[in-house]
Amino acid sequence: MIVSATPGRDLCHPEVMVPLVWLIAGIALLAGEMLAGEFVLLMLGGGALVAAGGSALFGLGWLGSTLLFAIASVLLLVGVRPVLRRKAQKSIEGYVHHTDKIVGGPAVVSRRVDGHGGRVRIGPDEWSARAFDGEQVMEPGERVTVVRIEGATVLVLAE
Repeated sequence: MIVSATPGRDLCHPEVMVPLVWLIAGIALLAGEMLAGEFVLLMLGGGALVAAGGSALFGLGWLGSTLLFAIASVLLLVGVRPVLRRKAQKSIEGYVHHTDKIVGGPAVVSRRVDGHGGRVRIGPDEWSARAFDGEQVMEPGERVTVVRIEGATVLVLAE
């Protein structure tokens, strides 16, 4: 039995096979981009989808659709990828890690802090704390400055 996509055409016919192969390649490249994250496979996947569409709409064979893939991929790599990379880089540079905001900021001792341990409140959060120099002793209610973070413990100095 012959399976056909349209009456009179089987799946091995070039008018069906060429766009199908480009569609599968495009989807595979787009999926691969999720692992790579460099926007190259995304652009190549876009080129493959353009080739699939051109092949399906205009009846391009392997040679024509490959040429369309190459042109679309180069245009996407040269025109779109740099813009996406700049946007991604800006969003990474603008990100400030939560712990980076804490260092240098104020805290209030909630349980006595010395060189062995204690607790401080930083905003709404309570953190384990130790005296930065290991010698100071800070009592509850005293304002301190966060000097460094080591794991889940802040090292503090009396103000």
